[in-house]
Amino acid sequence: MKKLISGFVLLSILHFAAFAQSKKNDMQDYQALFDGKTTTGWHTYLKPTAEAAWKVVDGTLMHTPQTEGEGDLVTDNEYENFELSVDWNIAKGGNSGIIFGVHEDTAFHSTYQTGIEMQVLDNINAGDNKKENHLAGSLYDMKAPSQNVVKPYDEWNTAVIRKQNGHLTFWLNNVKIMETQMGSDEWQTMLNNSKFKNWKNFGAYAKGHIALQAHGAEVKFRNIKIKQL
Repeated sequence: MKKLISGFVLLSILHFAAFAQSKKNDMQDYQALFDGKTTTGWHTYLKPTAEAAWKVVDGTLMHTPQTEGEGDLVTDNEYENFELSVDWNIAKGGNSGIIFGVHEDTAFHSTYQTGIEMQVLDNINAGDNKKENHLAGSLYDMKAPSQNVVKPYDEWNTAVIRKQNGHLTFWLNNVKIMETQMGSDEWQTMLNNSKFKNWKNFGAYAKGHIALQAHGAEVKFRNIKIKQL
């Protein structure tokens, strides 16, 4: 019996060690997009640098509304197949978003004309909380989150966005809440029922910038990292 227990304990330890090493290797695959100190690697959409509305405060990348130079912040680099992880914290009544597949061109005045959005929202107090597919974690105006797992305003949430060959998966606070395939019948139906149905450039670019949305609210981001697939 003792030998059996000892063998079981040893096997458990080996399984745990393998799992821990796997998680360590997985984390090493991520590249930081925010160094916690500067806006290096980011710029305001259609501008050469990050303007005044975005600043680094206590290790967070914070948007302050009603500040000169307000606009969405985008990565200098473009990404196609990736897994993005980011913590966000929204003020009371706030609205923002994480937008990806953004094509930066003077033909478009906003990131959302081409990019796809994972909604960032104070679900309780924000004005844009009347539709399920506008709630935090939704594929904005297209598909609602399967569960409401968002934390209240002024608390940190962790979002993960995975895009691989057009297959989208969203997680919020370690819960998978949305999955769909771009270009599928489901996608086309959702698109036809959305505000984007006549926007020929919406979601049209496989490779694009990632944007943090300025939407009139104070919002903070941290631990922004990406793994290219």
